[in-house]
Amino acid sequence: MQTEFNAPQKSALIFGGSRGIGAGIAKRLAQEGYVVALTYVSRPESAAQVVASIQSSGGQATAIQADSADAAAISQAVEQAVAQFGPPQVAVINAGVYRSTPLDQVSLETLDQMLAINVRGVFLSIQAAAARLRDGGRIITIGSNAAVRSGIVGSSVYAMTKSAVARLVRELALDLAPRQITINNIQPGPVQTDITTGFLDMLIQRNPLNRVAQPEEIAALVAYLAGDEAGYMTGASLTIDGGFSI
Repeated sequence: MQTEFNAPQKSALIFGGSRGIGAGIAKRLAQEGYVVALTYVSRPESAAQVVASIQSSGGQATAIQADSADAAAISQAVEQAVAQFGPPQVAVINAGVYRSTPLDQVSLETLDQMLAINVRGVFLSIQAAAARLRDGGRIITIGSNAAVRSGIVGSSVYAMTKSAVARLVRELALDLAPRQITINNIQPGPVQTDITTGFLDMLIQRNPLNRVAQPEEIAALVAYLAGDEAGYMTGASLTIDGGFSI
């Protein structure tokens, strides 16, 4: 039996939207009038809090459990989002994993995990979302300024995966252009999230602006790329890091 729904004017799908940057993006797009489907892996309570926050402000949102290392889960998440809110106009691929490990300590398990989520998972998320995205839609990946320069020992594998995302976005812009779908990559520097807790002071000292970003600042750039004013930008990687990688 086919699911019936009243397709809203704007809908967004966010891979990795339960905390940190992803949660900020979900809330900002909801403020912009999107109904939001967001995925999470292992923290349903965090995802539920984001959904509740959006709903308390008059928006619509739903949380979908999906591991971005699992190809079947990615496809199922897209179909669940479409069934509830209709084909998305915007897809944001934020899911990723960071492991800081010096070269001689990088295990095969760590290497495979980071490649599976940060590269393979990003590609599969783009592929699955694009198949259901409305023509003229937007795809936005969340990469990292590490693709430009990290300057931190142990970031080599992470930087490699984020460099791959930047190149992938540049090439996929050609594949998606006939449908007037734009795809762009945001490369944040240090952001105040649970990942950076514990070494914020070091990050602040190294940053020319003497601070780190808030998730809402990254979300604001997402909102711009999702909007009509960014319709002529595609294949770009935009670094937003307070000068950290200069």
